[in-house]
Amino acid sequence: MDRFMVHLKNLRYLPSDAPMLLTKSDKLTLGMNRIIRDTRVSSKCLEFDVSVDKEQLDVLVEKLESLGPLDHAKHVIEEKMEKEEAILQAKEYFNNERFWECHEVLEGVWKNTHQGEKELVQGIILVAAALVHYQKNEADICLSILKRAVEKFSNAGGKYYSIDVDLIRKKIAEMISTKKIEIFTI
Repeated sequence: MDRFMVHLKNLRYLPSDAPMLLTKSDKLTLGMNRIIRDTRVSSKCLEFDVSVDKEQLDVLVEKLESLGPLDHAKHVIEEKMEKEEAILQAKEYFNNERFWECHEVLEGVWKNTHQGEKELVQGIILVAAALVHYQKNEADICLSILKRAVEKFSNAGGKYYSIDVDLIRKKIAEMISTKKIEIFTI
């Protein structure tokens, strides 16, 4: 089986609907040889983390489309990118609420950084991971991860490539103090 991120356009759902959507997607695809690991809800898309035989992807998508029309499906493979390209791609994913993919791209960057930069990249990864949990209706886990992320930004500020580190620090501090999670762009 191959792993895919299937994105359906979100026409009406909230992160609080993620558990129900996971159950519903399981029922809609019952009888197929597939694994639906997770469902995440952004303002733009419903994101399903699935494994299915490549030849069965269209059938799976067709069954899920009662939840929303297909936006796109992406084969999950480890991509090798130059650092700057990867950071720009991660920023685009983050700003489009595709936090899981942002996290994955930045993992590759993190592996090839050194001490000070490593902490900063890990902080951004943690923010993306936290927001993945928010999209799964796991606010407490999100806030817990944001608290870990704050520590990673203790010696960082300004811009990292085109990412506004000060804005990230401000936003996560607000979310932690108010316990109100807010999606933002970097």
